[in-house]
Amino acid sequence: MVAPRSSISHGSDAASPTATWPALAASHGGAELVNLGLGGSALLDAFTARTLRDTPADLISIKIGINLVNTDLMRLRAFTPAVHGFLDTIREGHPTLPLLVVSPIHCPIHEDTPGPSAPDFGDLSAGKLRFRATGDPAERAAGKLTLNVIRAELSRIVKQRAADDPDLHYLDGRDLYGEADFAELPLPDQLHPDAAAHHRIGERFAKLAFGAGGPFTARHAWDAR
Repeated sequence: MVAPRSSISHGSDAASPTATWPALAASHGGAELVNLGLGGSALLDAFTARTLRDTPADLISIKIGINLVNTDLMRLRAFTPAVHGFLDTIREGHPTLPLLVVSPIHCPIHEDTPGPSAPDFGDLSAGKLRFRATGDPAERAAGKLTLNVIRAELSRIVKQRAADDPDLHYLDGRDLYGEADFAELPLPDQLHPDAAAHHRIGERFAKLAFGAGGPFTARHAWDAR
């Protein structure tokens, strides 16, 4: 399983390299993981798409969104064709592989407030670094991206493309970590899950992707023991 994603998947705040949620999900699913999680750099770069295109794989999942918001990299007008181009490049090398597009997990500071993110040093004296959103929700009208905007557009894009690409699938990241999970296991710095949340996300991904009816079921049977 090849998986390009952000620092959340790279492993920020995970207990160990094998306790990141992608590693846990792959272990549950019986898959060998190639994790292309790059801290702060899941930005729909063309070279990442080419790497995916040229990497041997049986399954691919891509998680898109949080870095585009917290870097304030692009507007909706650029986002849509960038996603299409990224998927087009992957399909050049893997035309019929199961390909799962995952939207962002719940992150309250950016659900409806654009980026960029900025450090909040208010609790630094207590050894805690947090992040805050510095955008204005009113800027959504000008095309600024938020997590809810990205989720809606990714869902639309995948639904549109899946009419001709039945091996393309969408997973709402809030099914991995949603509002209720934040209440129980809050993001310590307002951006990254802690070790317990990594375990929860990994287990849920395994069930939803490798479990019965999941997009990866035909290639790998999930061990539910």
